[in-house]
Amino acid sequence: MAFESTIILIPAKNEEASITKVINEAVRCSGASVVVIDDASTDATVRLAREAGAVVLPLSVQLGAWGALQTGMRYALKEGYRFVITMDADGQHEAENLQALFAPVYDGEADVSIGACISRGSRLRKIAWVFLKWISGLTLEDITSGFRAYNERALKLLAGKEATLLEYQDIGVLSQLKRNGLVISEVQVDMCARTTGQSRVYSSWMMVAYYMIQASILGFSKRGRRSKR
Repeated sequence: MAFESTIILIPAKNEEASITKVINEAVRCSGASVVVIDDASTDATVRLAREAGAVVLPLSVQLGAWGALQTGMRYALKEGYRFVITMDADGQHEAENLQALFAPVYDGEADVSIGACISRGSRLRKIAWVFLKWISGLTLEDITSGFRAYNERALKLLAGKEATLLEYQDIGVLSQLKRNGLVISEVQVDMCARTTGQSRVYSSWMMVAYYMIQASILGFSKRGRRSKR
């Protein structure tokens, strides 16, 4: 399977310890173009990403992971790419799984493919997943994985204004896709432990509480609604 008209988007903020390896492995396993969306890093992330051969889109202000990804999606559409694969910059996503992840989208079986790894979740994360899936009506196993493949239909939807104000790529994005009738598949993958840093969402009880409240309101408000388009 060739990664034709495919671009790999990697949002990054202060990931100098892992960004070079992530880019090199992505290119080795796919041969696809790699774009790093730098979310106002203050370390050597930008320099190292460019030295590794990636195109870098530097953001002057921090937009968060979803804002960075949406910037990359708009760039992909502007440059004429038909498919996008998203990966984290911290080394959790294994490039060896790119073929399996991309296959359902490339073959036309799904609009979006998600690399699911439920074993990676802590007890707190798994409790959050169960609650958020219940309140949003989503039936996917792994709603927080950022290891995904999108076709052009999904790209055009998520690059639009409706998705601009979302803060995370889970409940809001997945509900948006579901409401518009897009087909989402999950591919079971293994994930590495984070090499540096920690999850922004699960870094403290205060952050978890903020995330749960925001995601709950968003999930409940969109449950059962379907786009008029």
